[in-house]
Amino acid sequence: MSVPLLDSAVSTAYPFVSFIANIGGAALAIVVCTALLRALLLPFTFRVIRGERARAALAPQIQALQRKHGKDPRRFAEELTALHRQAGVSPYAGLLPGLLQAPFFLVTYRLFVSPTIGGHANTLLHSKLFGVVLSAHLLAAPWAFLPFVLALAGLAWLTVRRTRARGLAAVIPYTTVLSAVFLPLAAMLYLVTSVAWTGTVEAWLRRRAVT
Repeated sequence: MSVPLLDSAVSTAYPFVSFIANIGGAALAIVVCTALLRALLLPFTFRVIRGERARAALAPQIQALQRKHGKDPRRFAEELTALHRQAGVSPYAGLLPGLLQAPFFLVTYRLFVSPTIGGHANTLLHSKLFGVVLSAHLLAAPWAFLPFVLALAGLAWLTVRRTRARGLAAVIPYTTVLSAVFLPLAAMLYLVTSVAWTGTVEAWLRRRAVT
């Protein structure tokens, strides 16, 4: 399906991705572009980290509100919103980096599944990794997806261990593994790179923020 704005973004990104692909391969182009994107999003990441620290500082006041208005969800929500506003904290700030990544993910997906881009044949369509075209899906080449599935599972385990998550929060990081069922190999490479960035660079930044 043609989406004019998305098609324009794909056509704009195509020469840059092709240039890197001609130097070191399409897989390297995905990794480099993903890392560049995450680097560009660092200002938003810093904002998220500051927000997390601010919300942690508000924890005693939030608990007090829960004790006071726990039986009145509407009043509790109003008081909680007022508390966040007074402290200059947005409870939704953590969603911003993920939302900003979504368009890039869609562009990456289209770059490796579209037969033509800008009216010309898509040369990236036949790019390979492990001898498998990057547009392939799991059933076509399960062995090519195995390293990425293991990497996502390992990164999820590290995330749960680092954050000491419990219950549902300990399950959510593993949901990325399910993406292997639906995504082409190129998108899996993007996802692993992005999750690895979160688990290394952002984890380091959070430790620095605490210390």
